[in-house]
Amino acid sequence: MHKQFPHLFSPGKIGNVVIKNRICKAPQTTGLSHMDGSVSQRLVRYYEDLARGEVGMIIVEYAYIDRLYSKSASNQLGICDNEFIVGLGWLADSIKNAGSVPCIQIEHCGRQRFLGPPMKSASANPWPLMYERYGKIAIPEALTIDEIHDIVEAFGKAAWRAKTAGFEVVEIHAAHGYLITNFLSPFTNQRNDWYGGSRENRFRILEQIFKRCKEYVGEDYPIIVRLSGTDYEPGGMTIEDTIYYAKRLEEMGCAAIDVSGGDHHQMVHQVTPMQLSKGHNVWAAAAIKKEVSIPVFATGSITLPEYAEEILASGQGDFISMGRPLLADPYWGKKALEGRPEDIAPCIRCNEGCLDRGNHLGKSINCTMNPTLCFEEALAIHPVETAKKIAVVGGGPAGMQAAVVAAKRGHQVTLFEKRKLGGLLHEASLPEFKADIRNALAYLITQVKKAGVEVVEKAAQAEDLAGFDGVILAAGADPIALPVPGADNPKVQLAVDILNEKADGIRGNIVVIGGGLIGTETAVHLSTKEGNHVTVVEMLPQIMKDCSDCDHIVYTEMIKDNHIQVLTSARVVEITADGVVVEKNGRQTIPADHILVAVGLKPNRTLGDQLQEMGVPVVVVGDCGKVGKIYDAIHSGYKAGLRI
Repeated sequence: MHKQFPHLFSPGKIGNVVIKNRICKAPQTTGLSHMDGSVSQRLVRYYEDLARGEVGMIIVEYAYIDRLYSKSASNQLGICDNEFIVGLGWLADSIKNAGSVPCIQIEHCGRQRFLGPPMKSASANPWPLMYERYGKIAIPEALTIDEIHDIVEAFGKAAWRAKTAGFEVVEIHAAHGYLITNFLSPFTNQRNDWYGGSRENRFRILEQIFKRCKEYVGEDYPIIVRLSGTDYEPGGMTIEDTIYYAKRLEEMGCAAIDVSGGDHHQMVHQVTPMQLSKGHNVWAAAAIKKEVSIPVFATGSITLPEYAEEILASGQGDFISMGRPLLADPYWGKKALEGRPEDIAPCIRCNEGCLDRGNHLGKSINCTMNPTLCFEEALAIHPVETAKKIAVVGGGPAGMQAAVVAAKRGHQVTLFEKRKLGGLLHEASLPEFKADIRNALAYLITQVKKAGVEVVEKAAQAEDLAGFDGVILAAGADPIALPVPGADNPKVQLAVDILNEKADGIRGNIVVIGGGLIGTETAVHLSTKEGNHVTVVEMLPQIMKDCSDCDHIVYTEMIKDNHIQVLTSARVVEITADGVVVEKNGRQTIPADHILVAVGLKPNRTLGDQLQEMGVPVVVVGDCGKVGKIYDAIHSGYKAGLRI
């Protein structure tokens, strides 16, 4: 029995298949398949790496079941034809040989088709995202009875192909707003035939699909089903509905229920951002577990092994199904097993590399905390032939990442930091809801120490760096000053200073100038303090222009809940003793006791220019090169450490 995580590392069973521990990789699109849906070398390499990381069972990403309307996105995995079996067999064998049980999820996308029209669904009501993009042609056609029968058959054949290819378990995707959910939820099912109306009728297509799959693969072959505890839609699927579906599935021989939540319209409940609580959908797994005797998978922002152990020990789930945490660190399980949880690169739930790249930009996924994701060989760390003396200037995320990678390659690394390790991560982690950033900060500092990097607590001068073989400049960026009359008023402060543990004295009427991420987070943070009234002023037509979609949705709700006033398309023209004078359909003055400036950052290149004049080799990373997000900082730092 494992001393630290006894439940997490105890074996379990899915039907007759033994799983060595309770860690499962949740199905999550990668964009690594070939355009025709066939398995690629990169896809195999990605899953092999996961399997080597002590994942008990890997549920391979959703695979489309027919060539008509079930494919959701470019480079999606296919299982719609026998020609895919050989490639899928290669994938299943690779996972098995690397130490994990291979499972695959089969699906029909329904109305949630990123490829656009034509679409099919339970009823003719559109997915809002597609309707905004394409208009009326994005309204899906309601499936006919004959088409439903064809889909049932296609699912059965897909399950047979999965078994033939060597997958030991199959998962039917009946969650997240895809086709089966379009039937299960009254929000998307307005049919008045055998497939609509009552719970029993809405369940009928899943019942038929499950039974047909069983007929194709045999009673002893385990089939599991992924359900949303609720779709979080008004008038949608409730936990009572899902409990009914789960109990019916158990009666039919379902081997386990994989419980998630939300749909693509309520994406924040499916891939919860850092502003929402951990274990966002665990409550649903716990509710279902009380009603069924088959294993239940708990999922939703379970990022740390300590929390996973707590869920299992308290009986809220039988397995832990994780997506993003295993992108951040495929060796999550191995490090926990070896008693090194501090070495796990934590998922910060930013959704920048996985959701935004994969779903919204049509690229292969990546991860803020794991630059090697999907580039496991190309960006692998190899020892250098000749060690060099390398200086890293700046201890923010870019500098720390660069220092760690360079040190792991064998270089002698000295890191100069004038303040304390972490850079702007300290400011970014101050709001109470930013625990994930605090975890990332602690992780990076730990890795710097373990890598043997010498940390010098001083501002590096050009003469300090003359004796080094190379310099990585990660000096960050400086806040842009407000270029208006009165900006030197004592009321005016930088927003980043307020996020640097200086918020206690900020009370009363507060005006935040700038509605980007720093300005918005500052406003939300201060609005939670009693007696504060916060206004955000932004020149552009909208705030949070460069935020991820999930962040935008959550911050919009927080702004509403905390009664923050937002003034867009407004230009600040002056600061007076009374407050902030803005131009919007004429001039108005916003009363202010405190004025916080968050109008952007500019790269700090002074030292870099000096070093170039001295002929010292310099690699510029992070905000020092181009102001970006944590994703950009860590990725640029990693690549600099790799090539210096």
